[in-house]
Amino acid sequence: MILAHETVGTGLPVAFVHGFTQTRGSWNPLLAFLDPVEATLIDAPGHGGSTDGARSLPQCGDDIAETMSKGILVGYSMGARMALHSALAHPGKVTGLVLISGTAGIEDARERKSRREADDALADRIEEIGTAVFIDEWLANPMFSGLTPEMAMLDERLRNSPRGLADSLRHAGTGTQVNLWPRLRGLSVPTLVITGTRDAKFTEIGGRMHRAVAGSMHAHVEGAGHTVHLEAPAVTARMILDWLLTPRR
Repeated sequence: MILAHETVGTGLPVAFVHGFTQTRGSWNPLLAFLDPVEATLIDAPGHGGSTDGARSLPQCGDDIAETMSKGILVGYSMGARMALHSALAHPGKVTGLVLISGTAGIEDARERKSRREADDALADRIEEIGTAVFIDEWLANPMFSGLTPEMAMLDERLRNSPRGLADSLRHAGTGTQVNLWPRLRGLSVPTLVITGTRDAKFTEIGGRMHRAVAGSMHAHVEGAGHTVHLEAPAVTARMILDWLLTPRR
């Protein structure tokens, strides 16, 4: 399925997939420092103009691969999980991978089941209280404490519908993700992992992913939390550009 998207700029083709409650417009602060690239900004299923959120993570990965041009794929948080599925299933389309604050899944089956139940309950709450109230509750999560209201880009988040967000959680939440850790050693594309030093949980996860993916790099954004591309867009863009421009055999 082709997802809602737009392509801006000229240069190396790079596709971007945002995080939960965001939209493709959430990448604009980063793009201001990321030149020259041809950026394809994708609305993930259930977000922005991609209104059908009833897509599993493997389906999301297929949708992204179908939407993007052959090239680099960048994903943040939920988008990183989707991007990882794309890269594993479509190595001929994804020639390089940037995972920002991502994970390869929950390894313990009971913990994964508990997370899925929590995601389902949260989906019900979104439909009960609506997007605006939910976004306020979502951004009150400690992992987003580094975001100012301006950085949070509330106008973009409010473009999302309660049904789209709820379906995204039910079908592509972390609790639905198959454990991909055993498959990381088979990931054949150049990979950059980016995490913020104030996000201890995902910095640890990022380190594990880096050690599992042969030839990968792990870049740390000093003083940033989970949303490094919004908290420190210039620094994050420089890390991506340096990696893109590094010669590889």
